[in-house]
Amino acid sequence: MARYTGPQCRLCRREGLKLYLKGDRCYTGKCAVDRRSYAPGQHGQGRKKISEYGIQLRAKQKARRIYGVLEKPFRNYFEKAERQPGITGENLLRLLERRLDNVVYRLGLGSSRVEARQLVRHGHFTVNGKKVNIPSYQVRVGDEIAVREKSKASPRIKELMERAADRTPPAWLEYDGQEAKGRVVALPSRDQIDVPVEEHLIVELYSR
Repeated sequence: MARYTGPQCRLCRREGLKLYLKGDRCYTGKCAVDRRSYAPGQHGQGRKKISEYGIQLRAKQKARRIYGVLEKPFRNYFEKAERQPGITGENLLRLLERRLDNVVYRLGLGSSRVEARQLVRHGHFTVNGKKVNIPSYQVRVGDEIAVREKSKASPRIKELMERAADRTPPAWLEYDGQEAKGRVVALPSRDQIDVPVEEHLIVELYSR
């Protein structure tokens, strides 16, 4: 499966804000955005005007990098969102939020979406009692996401479970700290999706 394997901090610096791609490190003084708040590369500190297209492109790239989705799958999400009733931009974010790796992250069972994706790929979670190792799996209302019994003995999983028990997930999710499982109680609304993305710019970009 194709995926980005370069430096995560470079992506945050390019967007000019923390995307929280490295979990706990992003909250420390080691965060690259805090240390070097300019774009990476030879001309990163140069000043230049950004065109309307450039602004739209940055919005799309930011969304892609936050959710860890490559260009082709992201375009597929947009086309699917466009076919659905309602506002295309909100539909797009809702589809991205319903990815299994994002739901695991939202439940607190991953310090970042990158870690959550890795844990899903390694088969540490079940959906409705069945093991699912596809990060892009789309959860539905009523689905139950749980840590596999075999995985609960892992030191890292134990640590994440303890931390998740002290966190409050978004209103569209429920989490049972005793059983280490969550449930999708509703589809996320726009005000429940706290990502710094202007989705209307993405719609404008793909509508050019």
